[in-house]
Amino acid sequence: MAHLVTLACCSLNQWALDFTGNVARIKESIIKAKAAGASLRVGPELEITGYGCLDHFLEGDIFLLSWEALAKIIDDDACQNIVLDIGMPVRHRNVRYNCRIICYNRKIVLIRPKMWLANDGNYREMRYFTPWMRPGHVEEYYLESIVGKITDQKTVRFGDGIISTRDTCFACETCEELFTPAAPHSTMGLDGVEIYTNSSGSHFELRKLKTRLDLIIEATKKSGGIYLYSNQKGCDGDRLYYDGSSMIICNGKILACGNQFSLDDVEVVTATVDLEDVRSFRSSPSRGLQSQHTQKYPRIELDVRLSKRVEDHDYQLEGQSEPIELRYHAPEEEIALGGACWLWDYLRRSHAAGFFIPLSGGIDSCATSVMVFSMCRLVVSVIQGGNAQVLRDAREIAGEADDSDWVPTTPQDLCERIFCTTYMGSKNSSSATRQRAKDLAHDIGAYHVNIDIDNVTTAIINVFYSWSSWMPKFKSAGGSVAENLALQNIQARSRMVLAYLFAQLLPTFRGRRSGGSLLVLGSANVDEALRGYLTKYDCSSADINPIGGISKTDLKAFIAWARTHFDLPILSSFISAVPTAELEPITSSYVQSDEADMGITYSELSTFGRLRKNDKLGPWGAYCKFLSTWGSQRFTQAESEQPLSPRQIADKTKFFFTKYAVNRHKMTVLTPSLHMEQYSPDDNRFDLRPFLYPGFDWAYAKIDRDVERRERTTQEKPGQEADVD
Repeated sequence: MAHLVTLACCSLNQWALDFTGNVARIKESIIKAKAAGASLRVGPELEITGYGCLDHFLEGDIFLLSWEALAKIIDDDACQNIVLDIGMPVRHRNVRYNCRIICYNRKIVLIRPKMWLANDGNYREMRYFTPWMRPGHVEEYYLESIVGKITDQKTVRFGDGIISTRDTCFACETCEELFTPAAPHSTMGLDGVEIYTNSSGSHFELRKLKTRLDLIIEATKKSGGIYLYSNQKGCDGDRLYYDGSSMIICNGKILACGNQFSLDDVEVVTATVDLEDVRSFRSSPSRGLQSQHTQKYPRIELDVRLSKRVEDHDYQLEGQSEPIELRYHAPEEEIALGGACWLWDYLRRSHAAGFFIPLSGGIDSCATSVMVFSMCRLVVSVIQGGNAQVLRDAREIAGEADDSDWVPTTPQDLCERIFCTTYMGSKNSSSATRQRAKDLAHDIGAYHVNIDIDNVTTAIINVFYSWSSWMPKFKSAGGSVAENLALQNIQARSRMVLAYLFAQLLPTFRGRRSGGSLLVLGSANVDEALRGYLTKYDCSSADINPIGGISKTDLKAFIAWARTHFDLPILSSFISAVPTAELEPITSSYVQSDEADMGITYSELSTFGRLRKNDKLGPWGAYCKFLSTWGSQRFTQAESEQPLSPRQIADKTKFFFTKYAVNRHKMTVLTPSLHMEQYSPDDNRFDLRPFLYPGFDWAYAKIDRDVERRERTTQEKPGQEADVD
């Protein structure tokens, strides 16, 4: 006999501290879930407040406002006759918890606190919350009067319990708990839980979705069950983009999945599942034996059926959901779409007039510009699909009047209204970069300005000369290293000042209604930040930097992808061009090159970055790792390549860590960037390290001793390597 139940999970574009907007989106998701016939609706983690409130979670106000918001939801007639799983912070006995509130028909059934908190990488939940460390324990919570007068309850159950309905049993698992070695769903399933709800605030990273999905599938692949995964989406006020992808899985098979990248503020995913499929999946004797010895959870009774009675179900109209196959985006698509969604949220929520970028003719500012163009493509596509909210936002950003009927018909239409680019040339600039910048701006539709900055830099240098009577010279003219750097840096910093001047004045100059100002975009990639190959307070200093979390390798692949998929042939010239800052004079024998300046290739920087952050290795550990990779013939890229000697590896290792340490201070003022890469050196909260280093003398000495020992051994016994101590 079939017991079909329709379930709903949601991806909501919540905004930290936007209680009004957050409540409206929660209500809309409930209405959509009910319209789809769902009997249980699950929302994202901390959806009432927004996940990214950070230290605001330490404030008493946020708990009061959360209860007021919850009261608005559960007392709304449109939110009745459906079981609700809603996320918000709760303070119990003066301890702050990250909780799920299970509600039904103006009653609170259970408050379930999170047991295992995310506390690494971008997450600092233990700074704000305390984990509930009493598995299987439930106690009384004295309910706030603002909610109690609606629910007619003085106390409600609080803790790690499961909920029994007339026809099934469900329980909560919150975000990080799924990914722990001893995840709660394992014991819950053995104790009879058939439906798991997981509310998440999981952020986007390149190539991350499949890893996340594999773990979710694994939750029900061995022991069966129905898993509802609800994830936040969008930019909720900081460096992260939450990539939705809410999904419903039964017995290890995906039945429904939401979009990873979308401009819809509310997305509801539903599936109809047969509870009998779970019961038959769990029929093995070994599971039955293990269930006798598992932890027993306190059960909270809820007098409702989640599934429909057989006689009430129209099987012709409401059939069971079939498994689906997911398509994963390539990393280049993730850059295009993830960056587009984050930029759009930031732009519309900041109420700026658009974006501005100093377009240098190099591949980094090109990539940032193409990402803005990708945003315009997505926005126009969504508008053509009938999204009224996105159209209203586009009109507001473009400075249109409230009664305007303007509708952008192409990405270039929108780009011309909200994106300004400027080539800031100097006597060290080439005609090739100037032309590339102009051509790219034309092809994507941006409003382009072409200026020269020599008079600005000359005026600044003359201030120094008027005091010192000494004119600094470039290296090519016989100047010292200090002079050469100073003359380069004054150009770079002048561009930053001019960028903000133009960003503030261009909307008014162009006649935008009510003026406004543009957000200045940065274009320093993650590898250059890691090496410190940027001038402090130059054009790397901006309002936001959409490519600051992307490696140079991925950026070039993105541009190659966009050349075809966005029909931008001009991008070929950016791919083939040698990366150069164009801050030194071009001579017949010298053209400045980024990799020559850095003393290390972008590919090597990516490798060092992953060893430093992902593999958690210092100089000695990195050196040892490279002995078995760069020092081995198996890892060379071509037959003609030779493995590196221990001394070559030692030199590269010491060079990188020395440059990294010397330039770490620059990370403290790094422009906020969209987090995309696991080895990002972002100093805000992802990569916390000192910015004044004493050097690595001890580790370097250890490396040197090992190199010398290996060289002696090689001389004594050719072909035989020494062991690493």
